[in-house]
This record gives sequence, C-alpha cells and structure tokens, in this order.
Amino acid sequence: MEPRIWLTLAAVWGFIGVAAGAFGAHGVSDPQAKGWLETGGHYQLIHALAVFACFVAWRLLQAPAAGVAAWLFLIGALIFSGSLYLMAFGGPRMLGAVTPIGGVLLLAGWAFLAWACFAGTNSGPQP
Repeated sequence: MEPRIWLTLAAVWGFIGVAAGAFGAHGVSDPQAKGWLETGGHYQLIHALAVFACFVAWRLLQAPAAGVAAWLFLIGALIFSGSLYLMAFGGPRMLGAVTPIGGVLLLAGWAFLAWACFAGTNSGPQP
C-alpha cells in the first residue's frame, strides 16, 4: 500500500480515538457508555500510533511485512473499538461478543510487528 494511505489511516484512527475518548469523558452521563467510549478511544489511539510504528519499521528497518501488522492494528481496532462505540450509542450488547476478536487481532499485530522488525528484510513481501 502507498505510504500516504497508511499514514492517513493512522492519523484518522488517532483522530477518532481522541474524539471518542473526549466524548466519553464529557458527552455522556451513563457510566457504562462512558467507560466503553474511553476504553475504545484509548485502544484506538494506541493502535493509531502503532500503525505509524509499522511505517517506521517498514522504511527504516526494511521490514515490508510490517504492513501486515498495520492491517491487523487497523482491523483489530475497528472491531474492538467499533463494537464498544456501537454499544455505547445503544447498539445491542451482544456486540460485546465480537470485541475480543478485535483484541486478538491487536495482539497478533504486535506479535507480527515484533517478528517483522526482528527479521527485517527477511520478513516477507509487502502486503
């Protein structure tokens, strides 16, 4: 994928994470919704930065497989944080059952990023 797309997605993810956390802190009164928004925002913001780290690994360490980790972070945060956001805004509580799937993808992203950084140019093709 083109670098500007990665970096744009990371910036958008960071924006959404901050906005969700701020709305959770100041825009809702229900304690459970507040917690879901703050947790979702926290995780999304961290993983926006992780996508930037993937770009750095890809460019500086010549670890093109860091792109796989970036996708895992983006999709994992979408599922993890997105399910929490939807529940906070009145979505069915059964969405909580998919939240751990996002968490597993986030964990896989970190493992893949570690492997890609360690292996460097041997970490495989760019996705």
